[in-house]
Amino acid sequence: MMEPPDNGREDIARRLGAAMTVSEARAWFVAEVLPLESVLMQYIQRNWRNQSEIADIRQEVYVRVYEAAQREIPEHAKPFVLTTARNILINRVRREHVVPIEAVADLESLGAAADEPPPDRAVMAREELRRLQLALDHLPPRAREAVVMKQIDGLSRRDIAARMGVGEETVKRHLTNGMRALADFLYGEPTDLRKKP
Repeated sequence: MMEPPDNGREDIARRLGAAMTVSEARAWFVAEVLPLESVLMQYIQRNWRNQSEIADIRQEVYVRVYEAAQREIPEHAKPFVLTTARNILINRVRREHVVPIEAVADLESLGAAADEPPPDRAVMAREELRRLQLALDHLPPRAREAVVMKQIDGLSRRDIAARMGVGEETVKRHLTNGMRALADFLYGEPTDLRKKP
């Protein structure tokens, strides 16, 4: 007499290699993905400028992760979710830089107007410059000086060290601290950057 197959092994094999049922994918999503929402939101906020699109991006990540889980549940949820988010952000950046062929054909008829940015882009650019200036103004003086010489004037660390009268390691520390503080100010919670941690 033959014994029935071991359902435990079949279940494991099915989960690892075959399509999941909707309820299995949903249970995995609720247990493994939803608890990562704060990590996902921090990642998106740090890597995407347009704050009004963050909720849409999060939803797009959730949809792609859930659809993938219906095909096969990933072994590790967190890296899978963050990689999915990164890929979505990359695709969005690529789409923003694509110009339709019809628009290129019409550029010659526009003449000089094509060289000027649209008014909304000009306003956004001015706002970004204002925020950058505000962030620079909140940096400690030596860090601000080093960042300006490096990022705006294009000087090397050696040249900055000579102008500031300090060693290259000190310049490196000023640049690192200044750039981190700028990133936190621009893409994180605004804080007074002159305070030492």
